[in-house]
Amino acid sequence: MQTFDSDRYSRQVRFAPLGPAGQARLAAGRAVIVGCGALGSVVAVSLVRAGVGHVRLIDRDLPELSNLPRQVLFDEADVKAGLPKTVAAQRHLEAINSGATIEAIVADLRALNCADLLSDADVIVDGTDNFEARFLINDFSCRTGVPWVYGGAIGGEGRVMTVLPGRTACLRCLVPDPPAPGVLPTCDTAGILGPTAMVVGAVESVEAMKVLVGATDLVGNRLFVCDLWDGQWRSIDLSVLSQEGCATCRGGDYPWLEGRVAGRTAVLCGRDAVQVAASGMDGVDLSALAIRLAAVGSVTANRWLLRVEVEPGILLSVFADGRAIVAGTREEAKARAIVARYLGA
Repeated sequence: MQTFDSDRYSRQVRFAPLGPAGQARLAAGRAVIVGCGALGSVVAVSLVRAGVGHVRLIDRDLPELSNLPRQVLFDEADVKAGLPKTVAAQRHLEAINSGATIEAIVADLRALNCADLLSDADVIVDGTDNFEARFLINDFSCRTGVPWVYGGAIGGEGRVMTVLPGRTACLRCLVPDPPAPGVLPTCDTAGILGPTAMVVGAVESVEAMKVLVGATDLVGNRLFVCDLWDGQWRSIDLSVLSQEGCATCRGGDYPWLEGRVAGRTAVLCGRDAVQVAASGMDGVDLSALAIRLAAVGSVTANRWLLRVEVEPGILLSVFADGRAIVAGTREEAKARAIVARYLGA
């Protein structure tokens, strides 16, 4: 096993359930964090400071000024530099712990690259902002046996669940089908408090540490839910779900990993626009979505579609059948990120 600096981690090692043996396991551990935004940045800081020896960061985006209230790895200089999030994060994390190996992967996690990016992980931690990526991770986890930690935060609310394949409920047990775009609020429509991300990211980090040190009897089969604004904390027993299982964890069905239901994108010929056809939905309630997106900008709508300028120069059009067209870019990854940001899928 990889060695560690006993002085540096002396206070952590004194925590009896961890001890020197647990710290050595952390030093030898490999964690992959998918998404380096609000949750991912908290998890990355926590695991690197805790002494996890190898941390891989995967993200497709750049830091923006609106990220700074909650994305603790970035500062104004990062926004001005325009570097990818993982690259900026790597620089900060290496300054925090020079003994850790930090990998910065600038990529959009997809079925085609999932195996290459996740296969050597001891644990995968969710820092994403959309269910497409989460279902993909869940499929990969259930097929390969690699544990993963699901986390979500919106407003003052958060939730965390650890998936131990073959032993606990998985994400598809909890959420059989991904919610349609516009059904659930997103950070861009409902907002988010920085402390919410910090709490959820901290819980995810501890769960990941338990997995890395082998304390798996203390994780799984429960969903941690908190509402920081209302001051409510709950732990929901998922044993019934794990006993029943689902088509993925019991039936060996991996539709996201096999690309059968993943979202599709296409650059529109002759236009500076990309069409994103989100999967797993029968349609969109345009009236409800118009109300939600009114917080973003001026919405124009009819029975067939609605349109809103979500960012300067970026016009989002959403159709009743679930299709979205992002005008103002020809970059498919950027278009998917915009649809995930404002529609949540």
